[in-house]
Amino acid sequence: MTKKIGNAVVRNRMKRRFRALAREVLPVSGLAGADHVMIGRDGGIERDFAQLRSELARALKKVAA
Repeated sequence: MTKKIGNAVVRNRMKRRFRALAREVLPVSGLAGADHVMIGRDGGIERDFAQLRSELARALKKVAA
């Protein structure tokens, strides 16, 4: 996580959200044998978790196609 977004508390919260997203979405929509890189942007903490989940699933489907 880059220092461009918030202080350590904000970065750690974003990392925890990314890990939770990865546990939920990657087993279903992830590409086997591929590395998945998620980049946190400023304002990602305020976004709804369900919206982040659907956006990640949609992006993975787009990559798989």
